[in-house]
Amino acid sequence: MSAVTTPSAPFQTADAIPSADDLVARVVAYDPSVDADLIRRAYDFAKRMHEGQTRHSGGPYYGHVVQVAMLLAELRLDAATICTGLLHDTVEDTPATLEDLTEQFGEDVAQLVDGVTKLGQMQLTSKRTKQAENLQKLVVAITKDIRVLLVKLCDRLHNMRTLHYVPKTEKRERIARETLEIYAPLARRIGVNRVCVELEDLSFQNMNPAGYRSIVRRLEDMRAERADAVSSVSATLASALSNAHIDCRVFGREKKPYSIWRKLQRKHVSFDDIADIYAFRVLVADPADCYAALGVVHQTWRCVPERFRDYISTPKPNNYRSLHTTIIGPENTRIELQIRTEAMELVAETGVAAHWRYKQGGYAYDPKAAREAGGDPIARLRPFVEILEQGGDPEEFLEHAKLEMFANEVYAFTPKGELIALPGGATPLDFAYAVHTELGHTAVSAKINGRDRPLRTTLHNGDVVEIVRGGVRQPPAGWEDLVITGRARAAIRKLIRSSEIEEFIRIGKVIAEHAFLREGKMFREDKLGDALKRLEVDDAPGLYEALGRGRVSSSELLEAVYPGYRDVRGRRPQDRELIADDKGGLYVHGRGLTPGVSLHFAKCCSPIPGDRIVGVMRPGAGVEVHVIDCERLAALDDEETLEQWIDLRWAPEAQANAVSVGRIEATVRNEPGVLAEIAGAVGEAGGNITYVRTMDRTKDFFSMSFGLEVFDARHLSNIVAALKTSDRVISVQRARSAGFPDPDQAETEDA
Repeated sequence: MSAVTTPSAPFQTADAIPSADDLVARVVAYDPSVDADLIRRAYDFAKRMHEGQTRHSGGPYYGHVVQVAMLLAELRLDAATICTGLLHDTVEDTPATLEDLTEQFGEDVAQLVDGVTKLGQMQLTSKRTKQAENLQKLVVAITKDIRVLLVKLCDRLHNMRTLHYVPKTEKRERIARETLEIYAPLARRIGVNRVCVELEDLSFQNMNPAGYRSIVRRLEDMRAERADAVSSVSATLASALSNAHIDCRVFGREKKPYSIWRKLQRKHVSFDDIADIYAFRVLVADPADCYAALGVVHQTWRCVPERFRDYISTPKPNNYRSLHTTIIGPENTRIELQIRTEAMELVAETGVAAHWRYKQGGYAYDPKAAREAGGDPIARLRPFVEILEQGGDPEEFLEHAKLEMFANEVYAFTPKGELIALPGGATPLDFAYAVHTELGHTAVSAKINGRDRPLRTTLHNGDVVEIVRGGVRQPPAGWEDLVITGRARAAIRKLIRSSEIEEFIRIGKVIAEHAFLREGKMFREDKLGDALKRLEVDDAPGLYEALGRGRVSSSELLEAVYPGYRDVRGRRPQDRELIADDKGGLYVHGRGLTPGVSLHFAKCCSPIPGDRIVGVMRPGAGVEVHVIDCERLAALDDEETLEQWIDLRWAPEAQANAVSVGRIEATVRNEPGVLAEIAGAVGEAGGNITYVRTMDRTKDFFSMSFGLEVFDARHLSNIVAALKTSDRVISVQRARSAGFPDPDQAETEDA
């Protein structure tokens, strides 16, 4: 028995705030086993936490989260998602913490709330960059749990319904644009058509109020004119199907204002030229009845051949399945029909949400139900993840993601029959990247329906595409111009970036080797450790890339490896006066230092200009000068000794006109010519060896100490850095230990 019905109730909620009982009743209707107490506790917790908070409308804030939960219940989601709708703003806007939610409502609810909370917390200067960053975070969050996206969509839907309360026009338009560009396409992507259509209309209403009002007025006039005709067509359809013994529901649907506006803009036609403002939907019991009903319709009325689409045998990527046809009806009027089952209708309206199913023992997402419906729409989000994995900045990600979201689709097949959905205008290269990134990187040509075609050929519905691969992974010039999908562009840009980096690394290494060659030095990559830190790069490839790009010059590299190498050219320590005890008063000053008192430079730490120094008064022996961190000073820090300390400083002349003797310790290989190499490195760095002492000797290594005439502490550090570049020097450091023997009492060896 057929029936003429009206469409199901609109996806709306009342302005009044539903009670906890109202919400629970809505959920129990599709999930009798639901934990009603959990939902009631979440309701009461949200109401208590948001107490005193209001919305722009002046109403209590908790009303918003209750309305979000009701929207989720209309999508027939599980209890954890309903609770998340109630609690999604508590962590961000109230004293409640995730630990509180975990303790009271369980880990699942807490993680969902955390996922929703994190989506919009990035604060960046550019509004566009912020939008892009938020989209990246949204993609990461929803790939972990699709329910995060469903909560966010219902949250955005209720915010859009109340957007007219926001006082600033600019803010309303910004929110509406973001909704139209990101949230509505994501809703369509996972098949939640109810939410998508309303988000689009509400966005259109706020972004273009005049255009919205104009279309609404035309629809009202048309509704009055065609009400009888719509009723007549519905009755005629129902009668024809009933006579064929096909049980069905038949109802008319009116095209939404934004959908009409988009068609007017895209096709450059007038309002009167749009043939599908009114369409009719026929709902039957099973797929076989869909085709039977189609046969009855086509036998009763003439069809428009180019307007027939079979989305049952070939579903859309978001699992939408239906038969579409256009017939020439009464009074020679074109009538658009959609024929589908009740199950297909549920998927068409609620998408991924239709795959939650009640079973004995609980109500949860059912992968089997997703497969039965023609595939899992969560997979429709995979291209966004792939774009994210290709790298690039957030705005580049936003650009590519929008390419994926705003495109009419074409369906092509691999030689094995796998369906690949692509945007209209896609090329075989887009196809290759949709199959696998590496296939796109190595594609050289294509065969379309068995015939050789260039990669820039536009694909059409039903094309069978075979990609011919080459062995080169280098993108040729203009490669990016051959694709239109965001996924392909992101992959190509990443390949180009990596290819550029490889080339810059190659060039940079040549620059480094030539720079060292000009200075008569051997370049060794394994001795760049300290130089990398000075140049603020992570590793040798990073250094080469910086050299190749010109961010680091060859002279800066040499300065980092051999600090001060340019400053010491032409300067010789022998040309300056040595700072010794008998001349200490000329180079060391200090408050409380008695004129004429004798100064002694401590042998334990060998202070040199540039060190922070302190003096210790020795009764009858004068003042002993130490480096401030000398270990021997730690033994003198009792109260009586501290009174003998004198704060000292180097006179400017100490660094300008004199040299000092600093000490270093080194472990070197036991090989011929080692001392000569060390002496040469010290000489090149502008130092002068005054003594060498062997501290320890084994078959393979020597431990040695050196006395070096240097200008100041920085000069000594530069010499240490230069010695570290030698592969014969295992370790080297300045010696300032309290246990270091007096070199005047040690054996010395000629260098």
